[in-house]
Amino acid sequence: FCLMAAPGKVAAFRLPPLPTIGEIIKLFRLKALKQLSQNFLLDLRLTDKIVKQAGELKNAHVCEVGPGPGGITRSILSAGVEQLLLIEKDARFIPGLQMLSEAAPGKVRIVHGDILTYKMEKAFPKHLKKNWEDEPPDIHIVGNLPFSVSTPLIIKWLGNVSKRDGPFIYGRTQMTLTFQKEVGERLTANPGSNQRSRLSIMAQHLCTVENCFVIPGQAFVPKPEVDVAVVHFTPLVEPKIQQPFELVEKVVRSVFQFRRKYCFRGIETLFPENGRLKRTEQLMMTADVDPTLRPFQLSMSQFRKLCNAYRKMCDEDPSLFVFDYREELRRKKTRGHLLGSTGQPEQTEEENQL
Repeated sequence: FCLMAAPGKVAAFRLPPLPTIGEIIKLFRLKALKQLSQNFLLDLRLTDKIVKQAGELKNAHVCEVGPGPGGITRSILSAGVEQLLLIEKDARFIPGLQMLSEAAPGKVRIVHGDILTYKMEKAFPKHLKKNWEDEPPDIHIVGNLPFSVSTPLIIKWLGNVSKRDGPFIYGRTQMTLTFQKEVGERLTANPGSNQRSRLSIMAQHLCTVENCFVIPGQAFVPKPEVDVAVVHFTPLVEPKIQQPFELVEKVVRSVFQFRRKYCFRGIETLFPENGRLKRTEQLMMTADVDPTLRPFQLSMSQFRKLCNAYRKMCDEDPSLFVFDYREELRRKKTRGHLLGSTGQPEQTEEENQL
């Protein structure tokens, strides 16, 4: 359901005196739920700092994901936005957000729902749409995300960037989101860094990714065991790898299957057992990539070459793209049990790493 504040706009917007976030939490007896990995940010100086990283929000349209008790919400409203869409899954927070909505007439729309399933294609007015090649639209996504949601959500949104749908149907919509510090480091890691991962390639090939600053864990209530990174994303006009999202994701995931081994070891998992070595050699030679490099040492250019070479092989043999290495392992294991076999040590090691 949606709740809309009464219409009527104010020229120079300023929130009226309101209870503090701490008082809101007491008033509505709100408690962060550990199973939802919730952590509240009460310091409005920090919420202002997060919102500042989003860029110029005056007269902008903003979607805040998981506003909770509304700390960041206040900072967004104070920045003078035109419209603010709040998407909150936890019904306990709705009354406190309604209070904010009433304090900002005509500016706030509250949706009680799950951001992972919410249809962002209709979240904003059509007149805000821009061509992909233009400057980003006056639309921003901001959120202090629960840790359990942040990684699946950014992967989903990167897929949307690649297809230019979802929140990116309006153009190159910018995002300012929080992650565990380690995830923030992965998102921005350069070749050679120990933090370089699948997430690094998927994010950086589609977006300019900036690790803005780190918020110490003690700033949150309850205090999480890790610090929190604020990361800003701006979709690129041209992706660095010109291939479908699913193909890039499959190649990158395969390469990082065995991150401590030579990269050819992960590349092998793209191919069925029959002819695996020959096809792996063919791919590495076509892409002109040193098979003894570790996955985290590969540059974006080398990943692009690997994806392009793999695409060519899939075009020649479409069964390649639907091949699933894990499924092959499962079948081998099942056969082994049926034959009374205990399986081979290397297979067990591979399963552990997968």
